[in-house]
Amino acid sequence: MPKSLESNDIREKCYECYRPKKSCMCEYIQKIETNTRFIIIMHPKEFKKTKNNTGRFTHQSLPNSKIYIGIDFNNDDEINSIINDENNSCYVLYPGDDSVKLNHQTIQQENKTNVIFIIDSTWPCSNKILAVSKNISALPKVSFVHDKSSAYKIKTQPNEYCLSTIESTLCILELLNKHKIENISQESLDNFLVPFHKMVEYQIDCILDSNSNNPRFLKRD
Repeated sequence: MPKSLESNDIREKCYECYRPKKSCMCEYIQKIETNTRFIIIMHPKEFKKTKNNTGRFTHQSLPNSKIYIGIDFNNDDEINSIINDENNSCYVLYPGDDSVKLNHQTIQQENKTNVIFIIDSTWPCSNKILAVSKNISALPKVSFVHDKSSAYKIKTQPNEYCLSTIESTLCILELLNKHKIENISQESLDNFLVPFHKMVEYQIDCILDSNSNNPRFLKRD
């Protein structure tokens, strides 16, 4: 095959997961229908991370979700429409002393649709979004306590308790199940992180392969 065509093939992307087609993880996505609506607020810097963005996997896995990209959502008509809809009960996932702890407290309200805003970004960027977007920061906060360690081996977390977007979402789904807000099968929950784990495995293999071909890492007699 001509070299130019080969290069073009390598650069081809999947427009579902936005990863290069050769590393597409869409085959591992297993969709979960939820009563809860998830709004994923993605920082522009996160949007550019096409190779390891777990917010995309989260959105692909949850049909009742939508991604909004940006920092300032104060004047976003769609976001404000969701927040101001009297049929919705909106929350933002963020830790705090005043947050609803899903481990022990429910957010179920009769005749209301739960909407959970999830910020997909680093902690500093999340703080920036909340500082700027007063409409989102004014929402009641939800959080959870866990004893899990992130499987994001290719990325250093700021603290040992920090989880990726898709890992955090799994914790939420499990707790919503506990409170009978959702009725998701255990098999679906068990498979939720499969695309994430496959992505991490792929990235690690790429790193190892790159190192094995680097003279600095070759064994010398």
